[in-house]
Amino acid sequence: MGEIHFKRWQYFIDYIQQEMLDYEQYIWRGQREAKWKLESTLDRLIDTANIAKTKRVHFRSSHLERFEYSVRGRRGSNPPKIKSENDWWALGQHHGLDTPLLDWTTSPFAAAYFAFISPEKPSSRFRNVFAINRPAIEEKAEQIRRDKQKEYKKKAEEANNFMSKALYSSKVDLEVEFIRPRSDENQRLVNQSGLFSRAPDGVDLDDWISKSFKGDTTGYTLMKLQIPNADRTDCLRTLNRMNINHLTLFPDLYGASKYCNIHGEISHY
Repeated sequence: MGEIHFKRWQYFIDYIQQEMLDYEQYIWRGQREAKWKLESTLDRLIDTANIAKTKRVHFRSSHLERFEYSVRGRRGSNPPKIKSENDWWALGQHHGLDTPLLDWTTSPFAAAYFAFISPEKPSSRFRNVFAINRPAIEEKAEQIRRDKQKEYKKKAEEANNFMSKALYSSKVDLEVEFIRPRSDENQRLVNQSGLFSRAPDGVDLDDWISKSFKGDTTGYTLMKLQIPNADRTDCLRTLNRMNINHLTLFPDLYGASKYCNIHGEISHY
């Protein structure tokens, strides 16, 4: 894990151009508060609501089922069929649903836009852009999954009753996975060069990386790039000249409205 503090927004641009252009395996995420962890909105909802640990699995499934019923008749005429649970979560993610997913983009500058777009000042005086090495995480997650499968298989063979055998034989632990829906239904995802990550329930992605890659010295799996909030205006004006704004990232009436509002907020935007 690496952390870089930039004194100026311009130095972030220089760093991307000089150091990161050859590393396409990294994906990016912007957050207003530098101290925020890589935590899903659904995990925050569960913590805020103080839902008991014994009820959290049921709450998650009920939350998704409620969304599936609630969107009936609201996806237009003859909508495409959604088959997988993650695709349902992905649909909800960009329409305000609290989900176990985190948004990522292949563009470091789109990530910077999302870090800076809120006018609310961060408590640390810095905005944060995360970069994670997607292939390294996928490889580690698969290794952990295989190791756990071997462990459960061994326990199933050693179990002395039918119920224990069935429990260990069917047990599959979710590790970190990445979701990139191919559906044409979510134009925001397409315009933002977006994809999602999903960590084990109740686990922050940065904590998972810290634990899973402990002692690894092959390179940075997670980078935390901090940019001063004082440069917010320059950042957003520069990104607008690069055609990164609400008009391009949100190709709908909401995006057009927000784009006009920002013109009113920032002089010479």
